[in-house]
Amino acid sequence: MTDCSDAHLKKILKRAKVVAVVGVSMNPVRPSYYVARYLGLKGYRVIPVNPGHAGRMLFGETVRAGLSDIDLPVDMVDIFRRSEAVPPIVDEALEVFPALQTIWMQIGVEHAEAAARAEARGVTVIQNRCPKIEYQRLFGELRMGGFATGIISSKL
Repeated sequence: MTDCSDAHLKKILKRAKVVAVVGVSMNPVRPSYYVARYLGLKGYRVIPVNPGHAGRMLFGETVRAGLSDIDLPVDMVDIFRRSEAVPPIVDEALEVFPALQTIWMQIGVEHAEAAARAEARGVTVIQNRCPKIEYQRLFGELRMGGFATGIISSKL
C-alpha cells in the first residue's frame, strides 16, 4: 500500500516536473481540463493525452493520442479515465517511460492490480485523489476558497 501521508504527497508534487494527463478534455468546465490547466499554472509541463483530440493544441502542447506518442521523459501520469480503463494505461506508461516516478489516479479511479504492477516496478501509485486538491491543501492555497487548512501562510 502506498504511503499517502502529507509529507509523501508533498514530495511527489515537488519532484514531478512533466505530467502526462490521460483523458484530458478540451472543455474548460470539465475537471480534467481545469486540473491540467492548474498544474500548468503551477509550473508543471502538462502533456495532454486524448485520442479524440490528438493533434489539437491545449495549454501550449499538442494533444497526444496515447502515451507512446510522447517523445520526452514523463515524471507523472495523471489518469482521468474510468477504473476499468486503467490497466492498459498503466502498462503503456511502464513500457514507454522507464524513469516514471508516479502514476496518479483521479478521485473515483482505482485499480488494485494495475497499481500493484506499477509498484512492483518501483513506481509510486496514488489512487482516488486529485493532485490539484492535494497541491492546494498542502501548499496553503485552499484557504483562498474559504477552507481552513491549518497551514500558516502569508499568501492571500
